[in-house]
Parts: sequence; C-alpha cells; structure tokens
Amino acid sequence: MNTLLTTRSQKIAGLLLGLIVFVAGILCSIAFGVTDISWYTIVKSYTAFNGSQEHLIIRTARVPRALIAGIAGASLAVAGSLMQGITRNPLASPSLFGINAGAAFFIVVGSAFFGAGSLATFAALGFIGAAFTALLVYVLGSMGSDGLTPLKVTLAGAAMTAFFSSLSLGVLLTGGQTFDQVLYWFVGSVAGRDMGIFTTAAPYMGIALIGAWVLARHMNLLSLGEDVATGLGQKTIYVKLAAAIIIVLLAGGSVSIAGPIAFVGIIIPHLTRYLVGIDYRWVIPYCAVLGGILLLAADIGSRYISFPKEVPVGVMTAIIGVPFFVYIARRGGTQDE
Repeated sequence: MNTLLTTRSQKIAGLLLGLIVFVAGILCSIAFGVTDISWYTIVKSYTAFNGSQEHLIIRTARVPRALIAGIAGASLAVAGSLMQGITRNPLASPSLFGINAGAAFFIVVGSAFFGAGSLATFAALGFIGAAFTALLVYVLGSMGSDGLTPLKVTLAGAAMTAFFSSLSLGVLLTGGQTFDQVLYWFVGSVAGRDMGIFTTAAPYMGIALIGAWVLARHMNLLSLGEDVATGLGQKTIYVKLAAAIIIVLLAGGSVSIAGPIAFVGIIIPHLTRYLVGIDYRWVIPYCAVLGGILLLAADIGSRYISFPKEVPVGVMTAIIGVPFFVYIARRGGTQDE
C-alpha cells in the first residue's frame, strides 16, 4: 500500500504537527466568530476574570464550544475507523450505520415525553440509543444463510438511519416548544453548549479513545481476516465486542453533546489510511487528531458561510462529506486503498 508518510519519524512528525494544528484550531474557535475577540482578552479572561461580557462569552460559550467540537470530531473519526475495521466495510461510519440517528431518537423521545433535561440523562440516553441501534443493525445484517456481509449491514444501517430520523422528526414536529429547542441540535451543532455538558460526557469519551488505542494491536490482527486472526489464536468475538462498546461510547457521547453530525466518521479514516497506512497503532491517534481538526474547521466555517448568521456544523460536514462519500462509493473503496 502506498502511503504519504512511510517512516516512523515522518509519522511522529506528522502527528505532532497535527496536534499543533488541533490546538491552533481550538484557539481560533475561541477567538473568531460574529464578534472577534483578541488573544489578550482570551488570556485575561482566565488570569484576571472581571465579569465583563467578553470574558463571560469566552468562558461560558466559546471555550465549551471549541472543546466539544474537538472531542466530538475525534470521537466520531475513531468510531468510524473501528467500524470499518470490524465490518471490513469502507463505507461504515456511525452516521451511515444508524448509530447516530438511534442515539438522537432516544434523546428526543426522552426530552419530549419524559422530561429528560439533565446533561447526565442526555448522555445516558445517547449511549443507550447507540447501543440499541448497533445491536439492531447487527441482527438485521446477520439474517440469512450467508450471515453478516458488508452489503447487508450497510443496507440495515441505512434503513435504521431513515427509520429513526423520521421518527425523531415526527416527535419534534408534534412537540411544540420542544421542536424549537431541539431542532438546531438535531441537525448537528456545537453552539449554545456550556461546560457542564462537556464535563459530563468527556470522561467516558476520553476513556473510550484510550481504549481504542489499546485495542489497536488486536485490530491489526483482525484486519488480516477473521479466519487468519482466529488461526493465530485471537478470540475475534471479544475483540469485536470491545470495539463495539468503544464505538457506542464514542458515538453516543458525541450525539449527546453535539447532535448527529454526519460524515466525519467516513472522511477521516480514509484520509488517515492514505497518510499512515492500515496500522491501527497510527490510525487511531491520527483519526483522533484529524477528526478534531475537521470539526473545528467546519464549526469556524459555519460562522462565516452565512455571516452574520450561523449554520449548524452538521450542514458544513455534509457539504464536505457528500462528494467524498460519492467518490469512495464510485471507487468501491477498500480497507487498504
């Protein structure tokens, strides 16, 4: 396989450069918007907070927004890479396999009918919805004498995405005030979030990101093929189960804090494999960094594409992702392209 970065030193340098860009993206997200804020004011908001409007905007709106975009992008990208690995399907991602839509549906129903409003409840509903949908897609994709195949699991995921998205919109349209409160979140947005929702979900997502990297060596073995991995002594069912749990935590957490943002989980894994190959010890950290960069850049762009109004970041990722998805589908992309 031809990759852009071939040596270990090149990959380390690329990862360090990515981390620098990631941090720069967070800082730019804090500084730029409808009203630009100087770097000096950003620093003073933490070293000498005075309760001014600018300081309040930085600490209660801009910083949480930047951190949520960073961790949501990282989580969706890593979840996508794991899904493509365990299903051996280059089109797999949390959004296309219905996991995001299922998590969103559970949150919408909980909010509309059961009065769920706490951040912890949103996170829990997101995790439960993601797990339920993942199990449902697996069961539907496994039906038939030929068992689980990439085509069947893709069709099952597409069906669940349409099903849960339609149900969610139906609930929102009949929910009155709930519609106004949740619709902007439903199309994918990191705006209007406070630090509380970040601190609620981030620990679980952080643990899942670490778990994904720990699982990398086992994913490398699984990528050789299930028969080969089994022949080499791997208990593939346990590896897939661990990966599925990590995917649920990452996708469910992302939906609970940012809504069902699409295409990050398909764009970044393919870009990462082009850069560093198929070794998951590099794929996982690169996906995390590049996923965060993509969503931060999309969020910053969403503030200017219809200035002075903002569009949801989910719209931006769709604008970027749809052409890429069509390109991958036409190529019949493979895991080692």
